[in-house]
Amino acid sequence: MLRKSFKYVSYKDLKKFSSDFKAVYKASNQQATLTELESIKEIWGKKYPYAISNWETNWDVVSPFYKFSEDIRRIMYTTNIIEGLNRQFRKVTKTKSVFPSDSFLEKILYLAAQGITKKWTQYYRNWDLVLSQLSILYKDRIDLRSGVGRAHKKKFCRCFIDNAKISISRISNQ
Repeated sequence: MLRKSFKYVSYKDLKKFSSDFKAVYKASNQQATLTELESIKEIWGKKYPYAISNWETNWDVVSPFYKFSEDIRRIMYTTNIIEGLNRQFRKVTKTKSVFPSDSFLEKILYLAAQGITKKWTQYYRNWDLVLSQLSILYKDRIDLRSGVGRAHKKKFCRCFIDNAKISISRISNQ
């Protein structure tokens, strides 16, 4: 959403606009976000109406984001982990036009993930806190006993990949 909003802002105003807009996406809850969005609309609404109306028209998609804590949201809005993983998966799968089965695709992605995760070394601040909050919200999807609790991006993406496998297997069993 941020990138889409910033796309419609002139380069000379982008720094000031993004600085003002931080109050919107860093707000503590939905009501505070709406209040901040209104104040941004008063300042920038006439000059860049689409940048603001984009948030208003997509509010039903954006609002669930605010049920999470600030630490979880920080990981979500800095989606470099997932974007990087998806980019690597696309690189592996783009040469194949057809996959014989879901399990074949699963195996290719698993092997790719093993190679990809060997290169990751970045740690995340407050990861243990984030992981404990996610394990409460998603009891059936995150198992802390599986060793995902370390503050490591590699472990997070393995958990993400395992959940994707579970989702694929659920779809194929239906």
